[in-house]
Amino acid sequence: MDQQDSAASHGEHRTTTVEQGRFCFARCACGWRGPARRARSLARTDAQGHADGPTY
Repeated sequence: MDQQDSAASHGEHRTTTVEQGRFCFARCACGWRGPARRARSLARTDAQGHADGPTY
């Protein structure tokens, strides 16, 4: 089992941002991917929101 699978199986969300052309998106070890954003700050906000869990 690799490190990402291990992190996801324990419920830990390890997020990062990835740039693709003019866009940036957040990605998580659990397989989640946020929407493409033009602003890195928004992608980081998406990642933080995912890591914090749902806000009902």
